[in-house]
Amino acid sequence: MTDINEKICSYITKKWLIPWLQEGKSQNSFAKNHGVEESTIRKIKSEGTYRIPVETLFKICEARKISLSDFFKLINE
Repeated sequence: MTDINEKICSYITKKWLIPWLQEGKSQNSFAKNHGVEESTIRKIKSEGTYRIPVETLFKICEARKISLSDFFKLINE
């Protein structure tokens, strides 16, 4: 079974952060746009398992205009 934190961080990195960076935007601007610190984004994209706080996930989802329940539906598709 995949660790839920790994699944969350992987989704955020692959589906949201990497496309953002490919548009020529910075990791710092992603963090600011999503209401979190840039160090948090580094932790999310790191290979280690980051235990993402629900408050952090909520902020990111809120900035993306998506509910937490919809986010969990997305990562389970």
